[in-house]
Amino acid sequence: MDGFRIPVGTWADDGLDWFKDTFRWLLDFITLVVKWLVEGLADILVAIPFPALILVFALIGWLVRSWQLALGTALTMLLVVGMGQWENAMLTLALVLIAALIAVVIAVPLGILAARNDTFSAVIKPVLDFMQTMPAFVYLIPAVLFFSIGFVPGVFATVLFSLPPGVRFTELGIRGVDAETVEAGYAFGATPGKILRGIQLPLATPTIMAGINQVIMLALSMAVVAGMAGANGLGKEVVAAISTLNIGQGVEAGLGVVILAVFLDRVTAALGNPSDYRHSLLGMLRKKRAASRPASTDPHASTPQDGAESAQQDAEREKQSLRPATGGLSGL
Repeated sequence: MDGFRIPVGTWADDGLDWFKDTFRWLLDFITLVVKWLVEGLADILVAIPFPALILVFALIGWLVRSWQLALGTALTMLLVVGMGQWENAMLTLALVLIAALIAVVIAVPLGILAARNDTFSAVIKPVLDFMQTMPAFVYLIPAVLFFSIGFVPGVFATVLFSLPPGVRFTELGIRGVDAETVEAGYAFGATPGKILRGIQLPLATPTIMAGINQVIMLALSMAVVAGMAGANGLGKEVVAAISTLNIGQGVEAGLGVVILAVFLDRVTAALGNPSDYRHSLLGMLRKKRAASRPASTDPHASTPQDGAESAQQDAEREKQSLRPATGGLSGL
């Protein structure tokens, strides 16, 4: 067995080289688009004064969840500013948002296809298992080979690492829709497309949003690893702290990542189950609309005047029912 060896690594190396040479035009196009998206969003986030952006983040937290999240967001974001990590945090946020957006755009259609086709589901599950169990650092090898260093390899590796949960949760959510509800839609003559848009996707939204939440969390964790590929932001700060054993720098950059993670997690979780957060601005608005709707739109709703009139009519009917009995007694 000493001379027995399967050269899987050599095959992988040759395959990646072939792909790079054959699809150079595609890789250049992806580099151009992704670089423009990430750097454009990063420039916008950095250009906005931090008090205004912190206010926007706080309002988003209050809008979808609660005033407590808004207050906590404002205080923790001010802590990021105080640690001097605001610009790095915005660079990381830009990378995470673009990578998560790309991952969701790819994952949701794949999950829908897997839920509607058992053969495709059986084929893609081993691929997702492979992607989830592969060590995160391995994704940096093809990323740097294809796109050199910078934001683009970081986004590429982040998308690959965070994609599987989006596919799995989308398939799980659609398959979890009650079969009788789907059959009722078919009974009323709905097409498969209308069933998907009108029944399956709305009912599967909480599960799909849970998958998107996991995509964002994995993207944020991978964004730190992407710092090794030259992506600017908190990840690069963590890598620099490790290489120089700078404990303070590492703690500050790591705390910035935690603050971003908590904010994004709470917001996406609230978007998946908006009815659970009645004290959010959206929840209070829905409650106000629900309270005002019966009084203004229900034609059968009673008013005080209607109640008085009905009571008067009941009294008249009672008098009329007693009159024959009274006449009979007087005749006796």
